[in-house]
Amino acid sequence: MSGNEWLILALIGGFLTLMMIGVPVAISLAVSGFTVGFIGFGPMLFSLLPARLYGVVTNYTMLAIPLFVFMGVMLEKSRVAEDMLETIGRLMGPVNGGMGIAIVIVGVLMGASTGIVGATVVTVAMLTLPTLMRRGYAPSIASGTICASGTLGQIIPPSLVLILLAEIVGESVGTLFAAAFLPGLVLALVYVVFLLILGRWRPSWVPAIPAGERATSGGLGRDLLRTVLPPLLLMMAVLGSIIAGIAAPTEAASMGALGSALIALAARRMNATLLRETLHGTLTITAMVFFILLCAQPFALAFRGLGGDNLVHELFALLPGGEIGAVLFLMLLLFVLGFFLEWIEISYIALPMFLPVFHGYGTDMVWLATLVAMNLQMSFLTPPFGWALFFLKGVAPPGITTRHIYLGALPFVLLQMLAVMILFFVPEVATWLPKAIGW
Repeated sequence: MSGNEWLILALIGGFLTLMMIGVPVAISLAVSGFTVGFIGFGPMLFSLLPARLYGVVTNYTMLAIPLFVFMGVMLEKSRVAEDMLETIGRLMGPVNGGMGIAIVIVGVLMGASTGIVGATVVTVAMLTLPTLMRRGYAPSIASGTICASGTLGQIIPPSLVLILLAEIVGESVGTLFAAAFLPGLVLALVYVVFLLILGRWRPSWVPAIPAGERATSGGLGRDLLRTVLPPLLLMMAVLGSIIAGIAAPTEAASMGALGSALIALAARRMNATLLRETLHGTLTITAMVFFILLCAQPFALAFRGLGGDNLVHELFALLPGGEIGAVLFLMLLLFVLGFFLEWIEISYIALPMFLPVFHGYGTDMVWLATLVAMNLQMSFLTPPFGWALFFLKGVAPPGITTRHIYLGALPFVLLQMLAVMILFFVPEVATWLPKAIGW
């Protein structure tokens, strides 16, 4: 191998070593990139880097990230999710597995209005897990349903994953939002069918709400209008304006942020404390995302400058099956990386390495990006470092063990694999809507 190829391997190996000894991922990216880049380029690296950093912080599309985060945090802190969950749970109460289905539906609505996995998992777990245990749900099924439903925000737009993937693959945010909408609903439907089958096969694991408890609660129609309709209309307005081409993602995100504040105001929950907590949460999440993006730039610059793209081309040329073989290899690699890395590192480190190969094949980037988003979603559920599992463990009552959480996640990981297979064999699930609306 040439000297540059050894440097590329040192770059990747140094990053993985730093990460495994406990150095934060962002710092690992920056240190490995600066060190190997300086060895390969000398001081010239530092003259190239400012332009890349400036491009990240001045990217107009990226402004949608803090606005969507604000919308999600506001709806979570104002207890809108709590109201939705209670109402939909009563609606689905007569069905075995009905509370689990209600959690999936709320996961869809929360995903479409927040896109923040941690907030959704923690909120839903604190509201429902004690109740599910009291009603006789199997601990593993309850845990798995909450974790899986909380991750729906990673595929259902508006999703931070889709915003960043649009930037990486060179497609518009609106196109990827339209492409991911149906696959997200398909995945939610797969979850619902699984819970219905479980309700018939093992009703004792997912029992219905007792008739006496359902009879004591009235005004269901009024509560649906009061608690479910406002966030549903907000979701339709934000996504509809982007997909229809009426508003850019940043403009729609700003209206979503304003709409979430108006919903909290209408619910009489807007106050200085809520606003302060929302702004603090928005700042924390946004700073984390942008810090990783900035630290990824020296790594990406060193990798490409040293000829990493050519090395990847040569590796992919050895794979059998041409384009299909390359896509399958990428899906397998992303799935394995999801056991150890977060989606944002996988997106900005692994994916750009392979994109030139797929551009050479003429692969549909919209389909590929949607496949990647579905695959990255699994990283939140795969042990040992699935973040949804950690979020749930942090708020789970004493009766829920780590074993319950891990066992509960496994069937939903298999269901997500099934959804990825559906999308792989039927690309129209992702490509139909963007073509239908003329994207």
